[in-house]
Amino acid sequence: MRDIYHEELDGISDKLVEMTRLVRSAMTRAVNALLDADLRLAEEVIGGDDRINKIDAEIEETVFDLMARQQPVAGDLRTLVTALRMSGDLERMGDLAVHLAKTARRRHPESAIPPELQVIVLEMGQIAERMVAKAGSVIASKDVELGMELDADDDAMDRLHRRLFDIMLSPKWQHGVEPAVDISLAGRYFERFADHAVHVAENVVYIVTGQRPEELNELN
Repeated sequence: MRDIYHEELDGISDKLVEMTRLVRSAMTRAVNALLDADLRLAEEVIGGDDRINKIDAEIEETVFDLMARQQPVAGDLRTLVTALRMSGDLERMGDLAVHLAKTARRRHPESAIPPELQVIVLEMGQIAERMVAKAGSVIASKDVELGMELDADDDAMDRLHRRLFDIMLSPKWQHGVEPAVDISLAGRYFERFADHAVHVAENVVYIVTGQRPEELNELN
């Protein structure tokens, strides 16, 4: 029975990794939809979110079932509770990709991103993709050091977010209020996406060590 139990625990981890793959794909397509005014890609992201939500619901059901049947304690209980948090973070990351895709759809057939901001938004998308890929690797490998690296990626995302606002608040901005609102929201979606990726990695660090990253940093 314990072998089956641990197989079910491993299955939760596998589903979390699958969520990171789906979220990364959604973010890649959402960014391309934004930059290229690609309506097809935007619709794919919006329609594909159901798969992410379905896995999130499956993880929740499995966790509650294991808690009821196995009454886990110590490390296993920490793993199950933290898996719920990670699943929730990944589900919200999928939602943020959908928000970006909806922005692209709303602005179609024009690009939602003016030419002078395209490089910045592309870089923000690349950082987001890299962070969720790292989060998946951290979940699969339980690599604490890799999990700690996401803070630096998050800092890079924050810097780009500030650059967006510097350009939009410049006297040289000539695109009006509506594009500025869309871009402000898009920047916020990227910034929140990165925060959720950091939370996922931090939760893996907590599963492995029993401590939060800030506590480990204090020890070092």
